[in-house]
Amino acid sequence: MEYLVVVEKGKSSYGAYVPDLPGCVAVGETRREVMKLIREGVALHIESLREAGEPVPSPSSKSETIKVRAA
Repeated sequence: MEYLVVVEKGKSSYGAYVPDLPGCVAVGETRREVMKLIREGVALHIESLREAGEPVPSPSSKSETIKVRAA
């Protein structure tokens, strides 16, 4: 399965979350680190859902970028 991961750069760290897996988040000092952590987080999140007998949400989020003029 492929899930959309949103990565945001803060002042001193990076954050990542998966819209299709509420509560699945990670924070790291670098983009590389946060991607490693969110990958691990997704695997653990899915494992936890299965162990609890909960359904695993199918990936459904999509993304696009747009270009706009800066004001």
